[in-house]
Amino acid sequence: MKIIKKENIIFSVFIIIIFIFCSKSYASTKKKGIENFPSSYKPYLRELEKKHPNWKFTALYTNLDWNYVINEENQFGKNLVPKNYSDSWKNLTPGQYDVEVDRGWVDSSRAAVEYCMDTRNFLNEERIFQFEKLSYDENTNNLNSIEKILYGTEFYERKVSYYDSNGNTINMNETYGDLILRGGQTSRVSPYHLASRIKQEVGPFLTHSSISGTVEGFKGLYNFYNIGATSSPEPMGAIKNGLRYARDGKGASQDTKDKYLIPWNTKERSITGGAIFIGSSYINVGQNTIYLQKFDVNDDRDGPLFTHQYMTNVLAPYSESKSIYNGYKKSGILDTSISFVIPVYDNMPNIPKDNPNINKSNFQEDNTKVYCNGSNVNIRTGPSTSYEILTTVNIDDKMTRIEKGINSGERWDKVQLENGIIGYIYSQYVTEAPSVQIEKIELKLDNTTIQKGERKKLQVTISPPEASDHKIKYISSNPNVATIDNEGNIQGITSGEATITVRAEENSVQSQIKINVYSKVTGISIDQQEIYIPVEETFKINAYIEPDDANNKKIIYESSNNKIASIDENGIITANIEGEATIKAISEENPKIKSECKIIVVRKMEDWEIHFDNSLHLNGLEVSGIEYDQNKAQDILNKITTELEIEIVNNQNKILQPEDAVGTGSKILVKENGYILREYQILVYGDINGDGKINSTDLLVLQRHILGIEQVEGVYKKAGNIKKDGKKPTSIDLLLIQRHILKLQTIEQFPH
Repeated sequence: MKIIKKENIIFSVFIIIIFIFCSKSYASTKKKGIENFPSSYKPYLRELEKKHPNWKFTALYTNLDWNYVINEENQFGKNLVPKNYSDSWKNLTPGQYDVEVDRGWVDSSRAAVEYCMDTRNFLNEERIFQFEKLSYDENTNNLNSIEKILYGTEFYERKVSYYDSNGNTINMNETYGDLILRGGQTSRVSPYHLASRIKQEVGPFLTHSSISGTVEGFKGLYNFYNIGATSSPEPMGAIKNGLRYARDGKGASQDTKDKYLIPWNTKERSITGGAIFIGSSYINVGQNTIYLQKFDVNDDRDGPLFTHQYMTNVLAPYSESKSIYNGYKKSGILDTSISFVIPVYDNMPNIPKDNPNINKSNFQEDNTKVYCNGSNVNIRTGPSTSYEILTTVNIDDKMTRIEKGINSGERWDKVQLENGIIGYIYSQYVTEAPSVQIEKIELKLDNTTIQKGERKKLQVTISPPEASDHKIKYISSNPNVATIDNEGNIQGITSGEATITVRAEENSVQSQIKINVYSKVTGISIDQQEIYIPVEETFKINAYIEPDDANNKKIIYESSNNKIASIDENGIITANIEGEATIKAISEENPKIKSECKIIVVRKMEDWEIHFDNSLHLNGLEVSGIEYDQNKAQDILNKITTELEIEIVNNQNKILQPEDAVGTGSKILVKENGYILREYQILVYGDINGDGKINSTDLLVLQRHILGIEQVEGVYKKAGNIKKDGKKPTSIDLLLIQRHILKLQTIEQFPH
């Protein structure tokens, strides 16, 4: 029998205790807020915070030594790059160099691993999405942002309906956004990630076979994420494989099917069950960012580090982050609340590791104080315009050049800004600070009030005298109010205040003077020359001082006959008795400047004096319900009964002939003895430009409105709301107009 010594037992227990202690010594910790990051991270994150105040940043302190992490990841075959990459990306070890670990892929260099793992390299707007938190976050995930991701698809603000296995339609009182949000809450996966994935997998239409519920042999089954949709030679093979998974999990155990809510015979079970499937492998075991799925450095997962890694491409997080950024930008949700979890290692290098593409022989170490000599100059992550922008600098911004470009041709310098950001700047925008510098700048102007259009010379004195030939910069705080040229000549542009700054280009010495630009009244106008007002009614006149920037915009109103029509100080006319009067609008600043319009007070028309056919819809003084194939002026006249005169004009006030088409903005004028008693406005859904037609021009006008390029208002905006839901027009309205043009579905003109 083998005898075990007591001291050996004690020693073994001691070793086990040490092992347990060491295994927990690197337990990761999370700290929220930029203030809890190391100093080398803070300037980049603050720059992002300026652009996106709603973004949230959490530092994941891995408590792992940097060199230990790189050594573990720099194992042959663990991180790969394409074989056609330059040698700076490849492992050059003899016997391992250019050995295809996978077809077309070879082992990466240590420099490549260091660059891709140094999280500070990717704290810019495009690449930070490799750190986006993919797990559910009740503080940031919300229905409004989900709908923004779904915008432009048939899922957007759409209530859910689906077919059961018998072909019956089931209608829900919830939208797809509601189901995605609840699916995220149940699965603990970010609903933003789920919404983006649904768009990627099934596209913008509800008719996609994976979610239609109508595929023969698989009726009433749904697979929103195309889980299990592997390729197959049979027709619709991939779709059917996905629906087989939705039906029975392709032979999965009952426990697995119960976990993933299989069968997916409702849309909610498919959205939620599929989300649980997505979250179970990585997101819900501590690897809840793309970076952590590539680099297994978070000990939240129950298992050894550096082993559970989803991909071998060392640049996968770098590439995927740009795709996510582009998708979010297109969906318009970049400014919503988004959370990022960014790993931090112990003993990281002082300066972030450079991209292996950067040839260090093109630079030499430097430590020179420099300043920027241009405006809005980009600081980039590398020495080329192909690299991402970190921030911008302006004239006189100070920097330290830490590496000077020495290659021939296009040269870049590596600089560190005063806030700590390190990046590359084009060398031509860098100027070294001189030894003798400007110490004081004095300004003098005989009168700080300048008339619009006036030009005045600013007097500048520089001290000491030997620096008087040094370069200075003239800056106006508001060039729209006043400009100043390189000779110090101030030009008044429009009324308002502006501060003129004279600054030394070589340092921060500057001086300022505040000026006022005064704009005189040159004219006054009224938007109508002749106005018809029924007795006892009021009308607000629109009078405008010219120019728009005149300092004194006060207008005095007068009536030539207050018995017929009076006007108050706000331009509101009251019609007293029938007759004619003249209204004058007079400039308070210069009474010689005036304008006038004719007021005709007519009798008050009663509603019974005119009747519209029931085929038309009357909403106050707005007329709709005009069918697209019956929109000639004569068609409208035939539907109006009255003893009064009727005249129809287009939106340019041109009288329409019987065969002319009426459109949005056209008016029905009711007259008596040539006087207008009442005016009705016409609304034709789909005719947004008012020409009486529904065609590609209306599509373009509405598209520009939706994109915020050129707005339409009033009845024209109503004409673009084809859904008639009282909301602003959307891409769904665009689709409905397009279907009308293609004669697939006629726009209904009568309101709901």
